[in-house]
Amino acid sequence: MTMFDSLNEVKEELLKCMKCGNCQEVCPIYLEERKEGAVARGKIRLVDALLNGNLDYTDGLAEKLSLCLTCMACVAKCPCGVKVDKIIFGTRAAIVRNRGLHPVKRAIFSVLKRPRLFNLGMKTGSMFQGLVFKKHASLTGSHPRFPFGLDRRRIIPPLADKPLRSQLPEVVKSENPVRTAAFFTGCSMNFLYDKAGLDLVSVLKNNNVEVIIPKDQHCCGMPILAHGDAETALEMARSHIDIFSKLDVEHIITSCGSCGTTFTHHYVDLLKDDPKYAESAKAVAAKIIDISDYMVKIIGIDESKLGAVNMKVTYHDPCHLNRGMGVKDSPREILKKIPGLEFVEMKNADRCCGSAGSFSLTHYDLSMDIHRHKSDAIRDTGADSVVTGCGACIMQLADGMNRFNMNVPMYHTIQILAKSYEAKAK
Repeated sequence: MTMFDSLNEVKEELLKCMKCGNCQEVCPIYLEERKEGAVARGKIRLVDALLNGNLDYTDGLAEKLSLCLTCMACVAKCPCGVKVDKIIFGTRAAIVRNRGLHPVKRAIFSVLKRPRLFNLGMKTGSMFQGLVFKKHASLTGSHPRFPFGLDRRRIIPPLADKPLRSQLPEVVKSENPVRTAAFFTGCSMNFLYDKAGLDLVSVLKNNNVEVIIPKDQHCCGMPILAHGDAETALEMARSHIDIFSKLDVEHIITSCGSCGTTFTHHYVDLLKDDPKYAESAKAVAAKIIDISDYMVKIIGIDESKLGAVNMKVTYHDPCHLNRGMGVKDSPREILKKIPGLEFVEMKNADRCCGSAGSFSLTHYDLSMDIHRHKSDAIRDTGADSVVTGCGACIMQLADGMNRFNMNVPMYHTIQILAKSYEAKAK
C-alpha cells in the first residue's frame, strides 16, 4: 500500500511533528498570509483530523491543501524530519479518490497522458498563438489578448516553432564518443525553451557525449500528481519506466528539478508495491542526474574550452532542483569558472519564486506576492541577467520582471556554458 492509495500511509509522518512551528519561518505562503492553515503545522493538524474522522472531504479542505508550493522548505527546516511533501501529495490523492477530479482537470490530464494528442495540440498552438497572445513591447513573451483562464497581466513565453524533439534525431552522434547518455527533455525545453535544449545537446556533443533522446517520452506527470490524480500519474510513470529501462546508458540527464524529482522520488513511491515495476523504477531513478551535476561531477569542466562571457549574473535555486535533487553547488561552480563572468549571490537564493507549476495559474496574485521578494533580491544584486536551472522558474521570473518593472533576461545554466564554448570557438 502506498501513500497514494491510502491516507493511513502518512500517519508515521504526522506522528513525527512536535508542533514546534519552525516551518513558519520558511513557508512562503505563511509569510504572506500569516494564517496557521497555510503552514505545514496547520495542514498536519487538518490531515490528522481527517484521519480521525473529525473532518470531512470538503471544498474548504481541498482549498487549504491546494495552498502549498511543495517547495520542501519546511522539510529542510524541520528538526524532526517530517516529510511534509509526502503528506501533501498523499492527502491530495485522498481528496481526489473521495471527491473525484474536477472536469476541467480531468480533460486536461487526459490530453497530457496521450503524447500524440498533446504534441498535436502544442504544435497547433504554436501555429495560431498570435491570435490569442500579443507580443510584449520589451520582454520576450506575450500577454493574453482576452481572458480565458489566464490573468491578462501575465507574460507567457512563446511556444517553439518546432518542438525540440522534432528538431533532433533520436540519437545525436558524437565524432569521438566517450560516453552515452539519455536526455529527458521535459515539457518546458521541448515546447518553450527549445534553444536551451539545443544548447544542452551542443554542450554534450562538445564533450564527446552521444545523446539518446527517446521520441516517445512525454510529460513526467508532476502537474497531474500535484493535483492528486495518482491513477493517471501511475500510468505515465509505468510508461516512462518502460521507455528508459531498455536504454543501455549510465545516466539519464534532466534539465528541470521537478522532472528529476518525479523520476527519483515520485515514481519510486508510486510503483513501490508493483511487482513488475518496483525494481525497474529504482534502477531508472539511480541513473537520473541534472545537467549541471553531470557536467561538473561526471564530465568535469575543461577550462581550456571556455571563452569569455562578459555578463554580471545572479543565480536562483529552483526548489525541486535544490531540495529535491540536492543540486546546489554545481551550477555555481559552472558560473564561477567562466572567464569574464561576474557572479553575484542574491539574498535567499533558495527562496521559492512562487511558481510551483500550476500554482501560479490557480493562485496568480498570491504567487506574485511571493515572487516580489525574489524580484527585490535580484534588483539588489545589480545583475544584468538571472540564471537558473528550471524552465518553470524562468517563466515565473520573466513574468515577475514585468510585474515589478524590471527587464532582466533569464537563462538556463547550460545556456551560459554554451555561450562560453561558442566564445572560445570564435
